Amino acid sequence: MSFQVNKIREDFPILDQLVYKHKLVYFDNAATTQKPRQVIDAVKYYYEHDNCNIHRGVHFLSQRATGVFEDTRSEIKQFINAASPAEIIFTKGTTESINLVAHSFGKKFLSPGDEILISVLEHHSNFVPWQEICKEQGAILKFIPLDNRGDIDMEVYKTLLNEKTRLVAIAHSSNVLGAVNPVAEIIRLAHLQNIPVLVDGAQAIAHLPVDVQKLDCDFYCFSGHKMYAPMGIGVLYGKEKWLEEMPPYQTGGEMIQDVFFDHTTFNELPYKFEAGTPNVEGVYGLREAIHYLQKINMNEFGEYEKQLVDYTLDKFSRIKGLKVIGNPRERAGLISFLLEGIHPYDAGTLIDKMGIAVRTGHHCAMPLMEYLKIPGTIRASYSFYNTFEEIDRLAEALETVKKIVG
Repeated sequence: MSFQVNKIREDFPILDQLVYKHKLVYFDNAATTQKPRQVIDAVKYYYEHDNCNIHRGVHFLSQRATGVFEDTRSEIKQFINAASPAEIIFTKGTTESINLVAHSFGKKFLSPGDEILISVLEHHSNFVPWQEICKEQGAILKFIPLDNRGDIDMEVYKTLLNEKTRLVAIAHSSNVLGAVNPVAEIIRLAHLQNIPVLVDGAQAIAHLPVDVQKLDCDFYCFSGHKMYAPMGIGVLYGKEKWLEEMPPYQTGGEMIQDVFFDHTTFNELPYKFEAGTPNVEGVYGLREAIHYLQKINMNEFGEYEKQLVDYTLDKFSRIKGLKVIGNPRERAGLISFLLEGIHPYDAGTLIDKMGIAVRTGHHCAMPLMEYLKIPGTIRASYSFYNTFEEIDRLAEALETVKKIVG
């Protein structure tokens, strides 16, 4: 296989710079991916040519920008194989998408004593909204544990599903352990008891093919900035049957049909959930990011990413005192680890001085850190512009950190 990584790197101007006199190595892709020129140019084009508010304007610019906005909704529908563009809701990102469902679904369907089921490895964005809505509605939040590899314990999961379970919310892929969760089986088992499932796809959307109809998930959430698009734009996919029944999450402009002094009627899907002026430039960028991903051979990228991970694990196995956290059966392009006797923050600070960007800390997964009894980790997360040579530099940097701190 000859994955064209060098050709891809030419599209990402940010990579061609020095950090502390070292060529930048960017291993923080789970936090946010870098943007190709095509996406940057799309946002620039919007502001230079189409800048205006959309939908209700009758003038040329508004009509043209509205066309791009709605065309992008249709392209996302095809990208994840939704049944209808009406099932695609534009949000600020995964966090807002999950909050929308937690608030709207929870207000409508949660009663005292009902249960919401999540796993212990969830990002705070798929943890705190459920915690809060359960408090408000008198419901109970329950947690699926992990097995000794760091995978979701499916046997325990089966026992937690019951007649009180109103919804399961699960990450497609862990942002800490790199585990790709068996979401298709999780959904199948829940649906046997007519329980809907929300999937947090933030870490999966740029790495795995996502077919929401094949998965049969009820909700799927993802952020543009983790798939090479701008920040502040994201998507909530929801089955139309649920979205029709759920009340609006926010109220104001655009989501209305008619407003009277004594009542308001709401717009049809998907606009019922899109209050206020949207991030139009973000949608322009998201559209171009989807085009970019569609040009990448994702099967080749998947194999290349696996090679990067395997190469890293081999390198790490030779570094004394380095412990990889988690050993999932299926791993995405992400590895969390610790250096014995060295705090992750201290290690990350020194690694940065060598021009290498990694993430350190609890990764917005404090309950998981408590569950694993560790203070945090160092995390290296990959994209299709990363190289084996960069991994060599990380391994060398870790040895240097050990010498400095040791």
